[in-house]
Amino acid sequence: MQQTERHLQLVNEVSATNYKPLPVVLTEGEGIWVKDIEGNKYMDMLSAYSSLNQGHRHPKIIAALKEQADKITITSRAFHNDQMGDFLKKLCDLSGFAKALPMNTGAEAVETCIKAVRKWAFVKKGIENGEIIVCADNFHGRTITAISFSSEPQYREGFGPFTPGFVIVPYGDIAAMEAAVNKNTIGVMMEPAQGEAGVILPPKGYLKDVRALCDKHGIIMVLDEIQTGFARTGKMFCFEHEGIRPDVLAVGKALGGGVYPVAAMLSDDEVMSVFKPGDHGSTFGGNPLGAAVGTAALDVLVDENLVEKSATLGKFFVDELAAMNSPYVKEIRGLGLFVGVEIKEEHGLARPYCEKLMALGLLCKETHHQTIRFTPPLVITKEELTDALAKIRQVLVP
Repeated sequence: MQQTERHLQLVNEVSATNYKPLPVVLTEGEGIWVKDIEGNKYMDMLSAYSSLNQGHRHPKIIAALKEQADKITITSRAFHNDQMGDFLKKLCDLSGFAKALPMNTGAEAVETCIKAVRKWAFVKKGIENGEIIVCADNFHGRTITAISFSSEPQYREGFGPFTPGFVIVPYGDIAAMEAAVNKNTIGVMMEPAQGEAGVILPPKGYLKDVRALCDKHGIIMVLDEIQTGFARTGKMFCFEHEGIRPDVLAVGKALGGGVYPVAAMLSDDEVMSVFKPGDHGSTFGGNPLGAAVGTAALDVLVDENLVEKSATLGKFFVDELAAMNSPYVKEIRGLGLFVGVEIKEEHGLARPYCEKLMALGLLCKETHHQTIRFTPPLVITKEELTDALAKIRQVLVP
């Protein structure tokens, strides 16, 4: 523990305390496995909040990174590079959208979506200072604009003044959303399944209802699939579970294969055409290194059938968790390998359970105090998942 304690002490001295990580210092990762500074081995059941759908250091993605790093890494968008076009074409073909605007992080992708909807409303409908409807318990990043429409008090406290133009309604309540629409409404932005809120799934048919509402009122439907996209929920994109299609899609995390930050806004010409040169940009967005990594990350998702794996193993995992009939568990929520186990308040917070799992070699993290989030890399096998379940049983079944 000496090396761990030294590192934790050093971080406490020199790092901002805006995170409260588990007391483990990781040094190596491969597939679903990581090692700490003391040489202990753990199964990663968090996947960097779904950034590692393809697993740690996937050889095809690492090879693409190294090959491109030996050629050229960044050009800025002042010039073209030979990687971005093929990358965006692959991304558009996979998602079914005509155009993509590459960025670096999910938060940037969300900001891009907001700017696009506002510019669309101004150019196409003559609406200035329009309103976007969002959902309570959302998480769209930590920029000033994103926290401006958060319903979590901690995310907002001390950070005002806030960006106007947002109306919050309860998640899953289509009547409340309909009631919030007025002449200044220009769009709806939401997660098809909420991650940071504790893996919250909306009622069946909700996304279809939101799609119909947006069509009825001529407003833009934006989905944030930064966590739920790229096979995490058992479909390539979560919206496919209800057979609908948003007007605008934000993606990120697993798009970078757990190697490099890559994100994007996706849409069709109706929305994307409102951007003119100089309206929006990113120095690193669409850089050749990120584009090469993104291309490889998408290839792995398809070539290794990770959508099917997530669907099949996700059902197995949730069924086995439910079969434990744990007296500590209030509810199990899951879609693919996007799973939340909510602990009853009378049995304490979720963090001590995560700490016990860490001691058994399983790394996961609490979210919203009461929920343990299980989102392993999608390359996990049924045998490995069975081993994980045995350890979870030790913690959840007295």
